[in-house]
Amino acid sequence: MSINMLVFDYRDTEQAFFGNNHFQNFNIRFFKESLNEQTVKTLSQEDLDGVMIISVFIDSEVTEDVINSFKNLRIISTRSTGIDHINAKAAEKRNIKIINVMNYGSTSVAQYTFGLMLALVRNIVYAANCAKRYNERTMEFMGRDVSVLTIGVVGTGAIGGAVCKLAAAFGMKIYAYDYNERQELKDACDVEYVSLEHLLKCSDVVTLHLPYTGTNKNMISYSQFAMMKPNSYLINTSRGEMVDIKALKMALDDGQIKGVALDVLSCENYNVKCEELVKDLEGIPLECHEEVKITQEIIRYPNVIITPHIAYDTQEAVDYILQKTFDGIIDTIKGGTEYCAV
Repeated sequence: MSINMLVFDYRDTEQAFFGNNHFQNFNIRFFKESLNEQTVKTLSQEDLDGVMIISVFIDSEVTEDVINSFKNLRIISTRSTGIDHINAKAAEKRNIKIINVMNYGSTSVAQYTFGLMLALVRNIVYAANCAKRYNERTMEFMGRDVSVLTIGVVGTGAIGGAVCKLAAAFGMKIYAYDYNERQELKDACDVEYVSLEHLLKCSDVVTLHLPYTGTNKNMISYSQFAMMKPNSYLINTSRGEMVDIKALKMALDDGQIKGVALDVLSCENYNVKCEELVKDLEGIPLECHEEVKITQEIIRYPNVIITPHIAYDTQEAVDYILQKTFDGIIDTIKGGTEYCAV
């Protein structure tokens, strides 16, 4: 008997993996759309009754109503580490397993973080945009050698650790903040673990690499920006919720920090996705109005870089995510719990 599976948030970059791999006994259908309370209504009754596995990405909103729409659902697989876009309590009530992918993209995200850092410190995006506008002439592109800068790495898991290794290769002084100190990073990269306050006060570049837990919402806010050097930079390739966007705008406007690069934002479904920025806030949840409005403003600042959550997005990382997704699905079908998120 075939196992019916629906894959949502399906992207062109995932096609090669499915073209090169055949999953025996799986009947898989693909949807480019995200799964949410609107799109679930477009599915056939046959899908709602017969599907055992759904696979989603962070753009989907797997609410209790969505979960309960599927009669025989057994596994929700998210092609991400975070699971806060899935109602875990509703899944638990139905004895539906949630599986995720840990430690993907450590190389790709670390490299992208350094790309953002170099772009900020050397004014690369600003200079490129000025070169495109032939009637604008400026020589205000002077940057810094990163080898003389101190980087503060908040979170030294797989990605943060990879950032430390790159920073060491660039000759940077490295401060780190994490509850779990990694001796191998101290030995190999001369990483010095310090308090968050010390890291913020003494770093030229602060980069975030912690998982989002809900309790660390807005962990970088007014008081944290006040601690930072006025010529420092903030990079966030982790989760948008950890940076208070209102406090960030104030810090930029007041010259409290020199620049910021964000690959992640709160309310990403209503924010920058390489489409025209939202002009009409009608239909956007009230809690996202301010986030979207402020993003519209600061994205025009010359010292701000915002990209649409692509730090992890290399072919190698995508293939890894998909392979681990199916490893997790097969393990869970056999009764294993290695890949279960909760």
